[in-house]
Amino acid sequence: MIKEIYFAGGCFWGVEHFFKSVHGVVSACPGYANGQLDNPSYEQVYTDKTGHAETVRVQYDDARIGLQELTSLFFATIDPVQKDGQGHDIGTRYRTGVFYKEQEDLPVLQAEFAHQRTLLAAEDPAAEFCPELVPLKNFYPAEEYHQKYLDKNPGGYCHLDFKVFVYRDLYQDAKALIEGEPDPVARMSEVAALVHERMKFFWTGFYRVLPAVSTGTELVLGPFQGPAACLRIPYGRGVCGTAWKQARTIVVPDVEKFPGHIACSSLSRSEIVVPVFAQDGTVTAVLDIDSKELGTFDRTDAAFLQLVVALL
Repeated sequence: MIKEIYFAGGCFWGVEHFFKSVHGVVSACPGYANGQLDNPSYEQVYTDKTGHAETVRVQYDDARIGLQELTSLFFATIDPVQKDGQGHDIGTRYRTGVFYKEQEDLPVLQAEFAHQRTLLAAEDPAAEFCPELVPLKNFYPAEEYHQKYLDKNPGGYCHLDFKVFVYRDLYQDAKALIEGEPDPVARMSEVAALVHERMKFFWTGFYRVLPAVSTGTELVLGPFQGPAACLRIPYGRGVCGTAWKQARTIVVPDVEKFPGHIACSSLSRSEIVVPVFAQDGTVTAVLDIDSKELGTFDRTDAAFLQLVVALL
């Protein structure tokens, strides 16, 4: 069945370009939503006086992709704490939100919004969550020159970092490659290889929660790509052990400034660690990625890598 959902994620050129290549999406149409003026022009919306938000109507085949997955991909592309804008684009027309037509979609959207609020609170308890979740009042397709703008203008402006599109394809490829594989080590191996090859990181791998040599449990080296690494990491130690203990993603711009950092390699300068959760919410492993450069990782990396490890 073909269904519709409407995503406002800043400038609609990039949002359309992102969703049009998501597997299961039938069409992505940029336009103007939830304003007071009928059939507005771009020039009118640009004044910020019509109340419209630049929005993309996403039509999708719900037999191939669900609303929850689409919405989680949407959240991976936005900064949820930036109010009335995204990146350098400022104004109410660039506000973020999800607009729905069918009441039956609301519980799915509410659950995903609650999940995203939880992720943000773990990252920054004081941060304000800005995206709207409201019914669609109206939608007007944008002028023809806005349709498929980045296809017509490959070097044109896009507020989304190029790696957003790399991660989109990486996520979809990982999903296809490990679907149906029951062995967790095989799935981790495939994901580690795919992330490492696509993103060109220094070290990419998993540590699994397994019995310790003496008592209790600890992180034990699993499938990885890169140079030799630490074999075991105690609970609460280093970035990996801390991410396990706190059950949250940790982004470290400079590993030398992280208290208790475990230097498995002196070449590592920045790091991100993403927990892998079981269905009961317990941490079963962590994905650990290192870079030779300072400040490599940001919210985009965290958001998409969380989606990737959720496939496991």
